[in-house]
Amino acid sequence: MSQNDDFLPGDDHEFDEEWISKTRRKREMEELQALGARLPELNKEQLSKVPMSDVLRAAVEEAQRLQPRSEAIRRQLQYIGRLMRAEDADEIQTAIDRFEAGKQAHLQVFHKLERWRDRLILGDNTDLEAYLEEDSGADIQHLRQLIRNAKKEASLDKPPTTSRKLFKYLRERAGV
Repeated sequence: MSQNDDFLPGDDHEFDEEWISKTRRKREMEELQALGARLPELNKEQLSKVPMSDVLRAAVEEAQRLQPRSEAIRRQLQYIGRLMRAEDADEIQTAIDRFEAGKQAHLQVFHKLERWRDRLILGDNTDLEAYLEEDSGADIQHLRQLIRNAKKEASLDKPPTTSRKLFKYLRERAGV
């Protein structure tokens, strides 16, 4: 029995696991290119935390120097996409997802503080008491003064200077 006897025509079960359609390969390459295109949007600190080769890191830094909406940036992003084929895309995606999660958490805190500011300015004493239940260490006198001045500014259609100061105070209290 020769080696060719084991392989029967039409019996390509050995190759099924390795065979990937052209469409699927193209989709995977486009996904890698899209992931690579997100890298130049990161700041230097974030980039330092992303696991990647020195060649890819240099290409990303070059892309950050190029003008947006130029032919050069388009070509550079295509080059980054090609380099991504040799990288561990899962690790890079995980790092970017961590940055996004941190950004989302920061935005949620920011929006919560905006809602508190609006409640304190538009509401009454019960809203202040509700805030103080959440942040018992806040300076009540300072808060009352900021709220009173912000309400006065709003009634006189003045710029919201004190409203901004109130928001800044709430942000400082939240540690953001």
